[in-house]
Amino acid sequence: MVPRPSDSSRTSERVRRIEPQRIRVMFDRAAALEADSNADPDLDLDLDLVHLEIGEPDFETPTHVVEAAHEAAAGGATNYTANAGILELREALSERIAEETGRRVDPASEISVTTGGVEAHHLAVHTVADPGDEIVVPTPAWPNSISQAELASAVPVQVPMPAAEGFAPDPERIVDAIGPETAAVVLTSPSNPTGRVFDADAIERVLEAAVDHEAYVLADEVYRALTYDATPPSVASVADREQREWVLTIDSVSKRYAMTGWRVGWISGPADVIGEIVKIRESSTSSVNAPAQYAALEALTGPREPFEAMRDAFGARREYVVDRLESIPELSAARPEGAFYAFVDVRALEGSSWEITERLLEEYGVVTAPGTAFGDGGEGYIRLSFANDLDRLEMGLDRLEAMVRAELESDPES
Repeated sequence: MVPRPSDSSRTSERVRRIEPQRIRVMFDRAAALEADSNADPDLDLDLDLVHLEIGEPDFETPTHVVEAAHEAAAGGATNYTANAGILELREALSERIAEETGRRVDPASEISVTTGGVEAHHLAVHTVADPGDEIVVPTPAWPNSISQAELASAVPVQVPMPAAEGFAPDPERIVDAIGPETAAVVLTSPSNPTGRVFDADAIERVLEAAVDHEAYVLADEVYRALTYDATPPSVASVADREQREWVLTIDSVSKRYAMTGWRVGWISGPADVIGEIVKIRESSTSSVNAPAQYAALEALTGPREPFEAMRDAFGARREYVVDRLESIPELSAARPEGAFYAFVDVRALEGSSWEITERLLEEYGVVTAPGTAFGDGGEGYIRLSFANDLDRLEMGLDRLEAMVRAELESDPES
């Protein structure tokens, strides 16, 4: 019998380099507590955890969208589709992109439907980056932007945004990180986890530098429809004709339409790049499941009132969370302009952000994500999601405040 090799040699080095995302680690730890009927009695949680760690709308997918998927499946839409997605959905996406950005894209050659925005990121990085190329990622950032670069054997170059300015996008820091080895720059607007947005001037500055180095801009605009003041500009709408050849825009139905589990996203950009993305989709997921594509089509073309009501609810929750955080001693968070997260400064508390989230879970029953889950510059912060109803938000923030006051009162230096 051939001896079994050691665990360290049974998988590829690039996979071993990827650490489990700490957002999911916290989610799994909370789930384990909830599943254990014999939870430690000293924890005093009553297993009534307040989940503020996952970025998922607490709204159900509207009925008309669900019915569209049912009707499609019942009508025989249960086979493979084109790798790029059904043409009707790509046409609807082209119309929506033109409506929102003023830029029309060819549905036949410049859009590919993907298995969520996650696959769109994955395919984009593998298409534009060779091993050793650099992917510039402003941080704090969605952790997949970093891990997907590593999975492609590219080098993520993390560029911390200034914490003293509430992590406001600083285009000059990004430009300084762009060099001859840069394959792409990731611009996520609004940001996950900070909720900050890039204005047109910042986008123009980054675009100019990226194109000068023949580097792509990967525009993650998954949260762009969930903004509460002025809608930030789309990167493609700011780009001139030449620059648009270097812009790949990623979006999905997950956040804006409360459809996270349907796994439908898309990527748009120049036809030659999208053609390569469609080609390699055959080696990943081939095509998005057909009924889900028809559900996405209905979300795009059907009544908008449910989604507008959802956005208004998130806006009201943002106001509540911002006001409430301002009332808690020693805590602060930059006002999120979009998405549904607050990135909270907890540096007044003892320990790392990971240790603070652990105490908050185990002693107070609130599940959050440590700032270190979001790359360089996240230490000393925690992310909490306000994609939860006001009653649960109030309970969670009551518990957070209780922890802060208890720990500060027990600290002789506070």
